Amino acid sequence: MENQIVEEVKPPFVSYHYAGFWVRFWAYLLDSVIIFSINGILVKPIFRGIGISLSDSGIISPYGITAGVIFYLYFILMTKFFSQTLGKMVFGLKVIPLKEEKLTWGTVIFREGIGRYISATFNFLYAVVAFTPKKQGLHDIFADTTVIHERTKIIEPAYS
Repeated sequence: MENQIVEEVKPPFVSYHYAGFWVRFWAYLLDSVIIFSINGILVKPIFRGIGISLSDSGIISPYGITAGVIFYLYFILMTKFFSQTLGKMVFGLKVIPLKEEKLTWGTVIFREGIGRYISATFNFLYAVVAFTPKKQGLHDIFADTTVIHERTKIIEPAYS
């Protein structure tokens, strides 16, 4: 047998470019416009056609409940299946898990459902993104996720 030198191949180190507060804000604003449009183009005409009143105000109205369900389903389903919403796609952002290989249903539901509810209830908590090292919002911290720019640098080791 010949002596073969087997070189150990080390995986490259990945350095993420975390998405900051403002780019995430603009992506969220675009997502809000999309959700508002879905409600206006689809839900309101259906409710009018069926004869359900849109004039009932408040969260506990048929339209309020439907709009809330669409809001959460949009974020949960888009994040689970694409790791990004349409707003994040436009701005080149992506949600990644910090401890797992891919986003699980539990992580996504916790991040987008429970975490987003808490952050939406206390709006000032979104500012946490600006002050954490990995630019995580409160819902990211709870779910061990973060948002990165899709164009991530891959850094090879300086020596082998």
